[in-house]
Amino acid sequence: MGTYSGGVSHPDHGAGLPSKGDPSAATQVSEPSSFRTDARSRRRRMLPVAATGLVAVVGTLYLRAVDPNVPGHYPGCPSQTFLGVDCPGCGGMRGTYDLLHGDVAGMLDHNILLVVALPVAVIAFIVWAFRAWMGRYPRYSPSVQAQRSRWMVIALVLVLVFGVVRNLVPYLGSGAG
Repeated sequence: MGTYSGGVSHPDHGAGLPSKGDPSAATQVSEPSSFRTDARSRRRRMLPVAATGLVAVVGTLYLRAVDPNVPGHYPGCPSQTFLGVDCPGCGGMRGTYDLLHGDVAGMLDHNILLVVALPVAVIAFIVWAFRAWMGRYPRYSPSVQAQRSRWMVIALVLVLVFGVVRNLVPYLGSGAG
């Protein structure tokens, strides 16, 4: 229990902390930050970001060069191959190929979920890179973590519902098979 300058104790202050009227108050411990700091070097923090970015760029360049509509270059989707149904990601590679070639209508025809998934992936990568560069990551309270978990569950349910609906509505199919 610390004391105020008037000598009244208060349970919210730690023991041994100087009071407001104390000249040593300048050395008082500050409140915990809403960010945590990564002590690793910037180079070490950026290594996973750079590796992920490099793999994404190389994969994108390969996808731009090799048409997934031509059989034999890429493995088939397991749900399409074994079950004959489109999963939520079916058509994603062909849609990305179309988008890389400027065919937005083709992208939408193969997998309309890419309209949301690609921007979310790019924004998430940029946020990750910025946080790694700065070495500061937000601290989340348990209530904020719970809210984030709820949003992730909602997103997963929506993707799964899309996977079911696209097999029932003909124009939402991936065009494969």
